[in-house]
Amino acid sequence: MEYVTTKICQAGQIGIHGNLFGGIMLSWFDEAGAAYAAYLCSTPHLVTVKMDEVVFKKPVRTGDHIRFFGEVYHVGTSSITLALEARRFLFDNGTYELVCSTEITYVRIDEQGKAVPIDEQIRQRLKAKKG
Repeated sequence: MEYVTTKICQAGQIGIHGNLFGGIMLSWFDEAGAAYAAYLCSTPHLVTVKMDEVVFKKPVRTGDHIRFFGEVYHVGTSSITLALEARRFLFDNGTYELVCSTEITYVRIDEQGKAVPIDEQIRQRLKAKKG
């Protein structure tokens, strides 16, 4: 998996049980995935169409650095599905701890919001990268 971005959990993002509010994590996933998909597809004209199940394996607390990693899971004609992981960075030993993971599908759109194909050369490159 490739590194995508880092988020730092702040006090205003904590829910009533002392952990990062789940909706914040979902938005972080979508933002990281969209940025990665735009990079891979060479276009910012993508929309989220599906987020698979997210299982929260570890709590995230104030001050935690959460790093997002992604890889291509599937490439369609106008869509790309990414496998994404959120990992807590442990400063004391430089390792990571898996917090949660998901798959998100994005579709390339035109100015009217209709699905349009991802460039064929890009699709072939992404399929080769996946395999």
